[in-house]
Parts: sequence; structure tokens; C-alpha cells
Amino acid sequence: MHKRFLSCAGLALVLTAACLPAGAQTQPAAPAAPTPATQAGPTFPPAPASNFTAASPTKAEVDAFLHASWGYDPNRVWEVFSIEKSRAPGLSKVTVLVGEKPNPRTGGMSFFVTPDGHHAITGDTVIDFGPHPFEANYRTIQQRADGPWLGAPGKQFELVEFADFECPHCKDAQPLVQKLLADFPQAHYVFEMFPLVSIHPMAFKAAAYASCVDQQAGNAAFFKYADAVFAAQAELEGPDGVQALRNAATSVGQDPDKIGACADSPAAKASVQSSMQLGQDLNVNETPTLFIDGRGVPMLEVPYEQLKRIIEWQFARDKASQ
Repeated sequence: MHKRFLSCAGLALVLTAACLPAGAQTQPAAPAAPTPATQAGPTFPPAPASNFTAASPTKAEVDAFLHASWGYDPNRVWEVFSIEKSRAPGLSKVTVLVGEKPNPRTGGMSFFVTPDGHHAITGDTVIDFGPHPFEANYRTIQQRADGPWLGAPGKQFELVEFADFECPHCKDAQPLVQKLLADFPQAHYVFEMFPLVSIHPMAFKAAAYASCVDQQAGNAAFFKYADAVFAAQAELEGPDGVQALRNAATSVGQDPDKIGACADSPAAKASVQSSMQLGQDLNVNETPTLFIDGRGVPMLEVPYEQLKRIIEWQFARDKASQ
């Protein structure tokens, strides 16, 4: 099992339950679920003025970035400890001290901010920096996430899942969708296909079948087909893999010969490739990944109550900014 890190700027929390393509890189981790804020948090040492040698970004800009990233967690506290010039002209090194109430212990993390002030570099990952670090992804999703959908027809509040039909963790994540839609009736949920072709040999064909079911029978049939394929997931890698897809198509009232012929067509393949390209443009490198108004979260790596807090926080921020 690969272990993956996620979020804005590097915390050492290992999270699991994701399908990754061969050679996928890890990213920094989302904060752990908070504990009740009944005690004082850690005390940070004072940051001397000599720690701030770079003109950009400012401490206020770093704080705004971290607030956008971590503000949903009332127990997460931090202190910007230094913003220093680096050997590369205009590239600034930011060091932040981080803690969780009520634990008195603290940790440290560092990342670099590019000369234009629009990106941060953590490890081998480049992410958007600023007070609204998920806004560019949000706009991309609103414009291009056009897969099968459930929930509210409007796209003000977007939940977009990237999934692979052959990924066991994607199968495990599907029951969460109805739970999320019940808790967030204002959400527009979109299923985007992201077959990890380097490790799942039948994932692309399963997605092409799904695209054809959606095209010929609509959203309701698509989601029933998806359920049927996930239920037959164990059969996909065996000699009866194609038959499992045909059976899934039949189970939703479709002619398996017509769906199979459609799945082999350039149009169906282009549809899947378009969904994959969207995921690549959003730096998706595992499934299932859920985007909350542009904010990527590993769907099964976050406890459900924490996931709800992130969604509530992100939806409220985006509503306030519109």
C-alpha cells in the first residue's frame, strides 16, 4: 500500500487508502481530525526580526494562505517563524511552527514561495499560493467538470470526484456520495473518470463503457452502471472482465453489443481522455480524490466528520466571496 501526503504545505501525517499510478509522487498531509479546544495550545518561541529578510511574501500573506488552508480546524495553531531570502533570486523560504490544541508539542515545516508570489513549492510539488489558493482550480472545475452528476443543478458549490472503476478504494468511497448529498443538498456532485491505466488494465475500457451508458441512457443509468461495475470489481482483472462490463450494461437496460461498440469508438475514448486530462491539469495523482470547490482532498483518508468541516468551511468562504 502506498502512503500519501496531502494539503498545502507539508505536515508529517501519513494517510492511506488511495489508488496511485506507478511512479506517483507523494504530497504533504492534511491536518488530523481536531480534538475539543478546551485547553490552551502550544507556546511558540518569539520570531526575531532578523528571520524576515525577504520582502515577499509578507507575514500577513503567509497567514492568509494558511488560514485558507487550515482555518476549518479550530485547534490548529501556527506561527510564521521566518521568511528568508534564498540563493535563488526572488525565491523566498518560509518556515512555520505548527501545533494542535491542547497538545503543547509543536512541529516545524518549510516551503518556498516563487518570485511572482503565486505559487509555493513543498517537496517536489508546486501548489497555488495566496489568500484563495483553490480559486483557479475552482474555476477550472466549473468550466470543465461535465461528467455525470447528482444533487443541485447549479455549480456554485461543487463536489467533483475523480475515480477509477478498478480501484478498490473508489468502490469503498461510493457510499459516501449519498451521505454527502444528504448533508449538503446545495452541492453539485460530478463523477469524473480517472482510470489509472498503468496499474489497472481494465479501468479505461470500464470508463469508456460508462461514458456510452451515460450518453445513451443518462445520469440515472450511469450511476446504476457504476454501482454494478464496482460490485463486480473482482471480475474485471480476470478472463471475464469484458463480460462483467457487458453484464453491468445489461443490468441497466442497455444492449451490451451497442454499448461495447460505442466504447470502442473514438468519441467514447476521447470522452474518457478529456476527463483524465482534467484530472491531470488539477494534479490528481490518486483515486479517489474529491475536489471541494477546487480544493483537493483524498476522499477516504479524512474522517467523515472532518470532511464535513472542510466542505462547510470551503462552501462558506466561497459563498462569502461571490
